[in-house]
Amino acid sequence: MNHQQTAPSTAEQSAAPAPLLPLRPDAFTVPYRDPVWDGPTDPILVADHLKGEWVLFYTQRRATAPGLTGVEWVHGTGIGVARSSDGGTTWRYQGTVEGLVPPGTELPATLWAPDVVRIGDRWIMYLTILGGRRTDWTGKAEIVQFASRDLENWEYLGAIDLDSPRVIDAAVALCGDGRYRLWYKDEARGSNTYSAVSDTPDDPSSWVLEGVAIPGRPHEGPKVFQLGGKYWMIVDEWRGQAVYRSDAAAGTWVRQEHLGGLILTAPESVDGRAVVGRHADVVPLPDVVPLPEGMQGGTSDGGTQRALLVYFTHPYWGGEDIDTMAPDPRTHLSHVRAAVLEVRDGNLICTEH
Repeated sequence: MNHQQTAPSTAEQSAAPAPLLPLRPDAFTVPYRDPVWDGPTDPILVADHLKGEWVLFYTQRRATAPGLTGVEWVHGTGIGVARSSDGGTTWRYQGTVEGLVPPGTELPATLWAPDVVRIGDRWIMYLTILGGRRTDWTGKAEIVQFASRDLENWEYLGAIDLDSPRVIDAAVALCGDGRYRLWYKDEARGSNTYSAVSDTPDDPSSWVLEGVAIPGRPHEGPKVFQLGGKYWMIVDEWRGQAVYRSDAAAGTWVRQEHLGGLILTAPESVDGRAVVGRHADVVPLPDVVPLPEGMQGGTSDGGTQRALLVYFTHPYWGGEDIDTMAPDPRTHLSHVRAAVLEVRDGNLICTEH
């Protein structure tokens, strides 16, 4: 067997992707707006090492669609995609993801709040699916899985049985006990965060229901991540993001006491009222990228100390309950922004920009 290596040809060199630039702490300084319906929500960021780009997936709400009634504008939604080759400074809209409607789904389908996790040599998407385009909050909602090798073409893997007719907002992470967990909002059980566990998270049939993870006040949009040697969970309480911490993300979660356990309570304002940050994603930031002027950073315990918190707001609406929106059509509009998270003295601190 010949082990001699040869230099790549000119064509091979030109075909190689550009290196993935680190995500910038000042990404989304110019908020991202969906060019079709102007209603991007539930953002997540994924590193595409194959193309050297960051990929933004989001729920493409139909904020400017005419003639809709009730909450029809948040139904019949696709999953929008934008890409950035400059660390998140600028974004190019790429349309919506094709092939995300499971067989047998009532059409037009409603797709909400994806999470995309790299597991093995594939990306796995956990996606909320509802059949039909509804004007109210009824109908069965379930979480399904897809797999992709290129973040563009997706293979349907199946639905996850979570013993509930109404589950949304999946978030998946590898925990300190070496197992994967899925956290989600169970709207049939108090709109609290529940969890399931799996050793083979690419298999929808492998998830085993554990029970409630975050009880109490209704909320949605859980996200779990590591920062500064701890596991953290944020959930959207519609008055800001509530912060919880855990040693291994495998059991008890303790609410942060600092500032009432809330961040993103007023990144914007409208008519003198606070506009809160909603359903968010968190991506660790490399320490080699300098923070914008006035922000503090660095590491003290060997763990990552900074992350980018990517969220959306309704810039013309500051209310808590979507059903209380004023008839002004601008209240439906949304855009994607970001802030920097740091761990300081054991607390998760948010620095908005």
